[in-house]
Amino acid sequence: MSTSLINKYNVAGPRYTSYPTVPYWDETAFEVSVYKKLLIQTFQTTNQTEGIGLYIHLPFCEQLCTFCGCNKRITKRHEVETPYIETLLKEWQIYCDLLPEKPIIKEIHLGGGTPTFFAPERLHFLINSIISSAALANGYDFSFEGHPNNTTEAHLQTLFDLGFRRVSFGVQDYNLNIQKAIHRVQPFENVKKVTELARKVGYTSVGHDLIFGLPFQTVANVVNTINYTNLLKPDRIAFYSYAHVPWIKGNGQRGFKDEDLPTPESKRQQYETGKKLLEEIGYIEIGMDHFALKTDLLFKATENSHLHRNFMGYSASKTSVMIGLGVSSISDSWLGFAQNEKSIEAYTEQVKNGNLPIFRGHNLTSEDLVIRQHILNLMCNFKTNWDEDKEKFDQLPEVLIALQPFEQDHLLTINANNIEVHNQGKPFIRNICMAFDLRLKAHQPKTQLFSMTI
Repeated sequence: MSTSLINKYNVAGPRYTSYPTVPYWDETAFEVSVYKKLLIQTFQTTNQTEGIGLYIHLPFCEQLCTFCGCNKRITKRHEVETPYIETLLKEWQIYCDLLPEKPIIKEIHLGGGTPTFFAPERLHFLINSIISSAALANGYDFSFEGHPNNTTEAHLQTLFDLGFRRVSFGVQDYNLNIQKAIHRVQPFENVKKVTELARKVGYTSVGHDLIFGLPFQTVANVVNTINYTNLLKPDRIAFYSYAHVPWIKGNGQRGFKDEDLPTPESKRQQYETGKKLLEEIGYIEIGMDHFALKTDLLFKATENSHLHRNFMGYSASKTSVMIGLGVSSISDSWLGFAQNEKSIEAYTEQVKNGNLPIFRGHNLTSEDLVIRQHILNLMCNFKTNWDEDKEKFDQLPEVLIALQPFEQDHLLTINANNIEVHNQGKPFIRNICMAFDLRLKAHQPKTQLFSMTI
């Protein structure tokens, strides 16, 4: 990739797990009562055909990792587990009472924080209580995020017995100096142990999360990490760009100096080298940041054009309704978004009073829905079209003008009724989606809201 393209397109931009992105939600027009109606409306038309997705946020960690941008609470006091789970189950019951029929669960994902902070027996109580009050869809897909240093065989077996078949482990990088800089020291032996344990228990998809662009990281470090990764051959790999957003996450991302980070050119070289290595050892690039073996469901979903993207990232199936449980979780009714309170205390108080703990949201306009689908098409399939009137919008001519520089740089092709992103354009997919982002164009931020795209 040329330096000129990096310099041209390396701007701050969203990662598009939603449209509109959270900073551009119209919170002033949002009402929880309207959101509930929209949720019920979508649920009634999709529960029997798609089922619903559940994202459960488990925020506790025993130590702070300075690369992490997630909502978390650092504590070694494990007595917080039971009251938090009790609150989660009360929140779930509020949703069950609201919905007109028993929900059919297609997906569950446990994220954090550190889900494996919780004892196996408490995770069993949580998940068993939820699925006991619902039905399970055919081909349901349950997954969780595990920390290599504290995920035990009991964790893996307990969740496997409840129907979990996918697990992802945060690896980041195997270099000790980098691990110390990001406060996440975990030897290869720990990752090897939990990966092999997961396969022994019976998990059919084991994922590893790797990051490039970390402080002190070099191309050689990326090569070393991928060589180690190849020894374990995880089924899927998330190869993320480190998002340096200390203005959002405060001191948690200031455990090192800005000058300790790789330059944009070096960071891009890390990605290009890593991608080439991953492809050489049998991984196929899926959407943005993800790679999978041909035996993994994520690859098969891509082949069948069933790949979906939401607040949990990429998924092999789509549910129009995704309910977020727990502090800071975001729910998606397809017609609207709603985010839970960000502090555990405010979240707990709302649920205790019998309320959905929502503190902000956005109800999508008809224009939002059209743009959302185009961005989803691009993020999942690297192409989108407007053959039908329902796929068109008033500003489409302006969007096509904004896309012309990408065509001139041979990153995509603009046709009469569609655009197709070339392989060399895939690293710039966030920039391409930004051309469709009408809300970003209408309200350019005065301060930096997003991480850099490259």
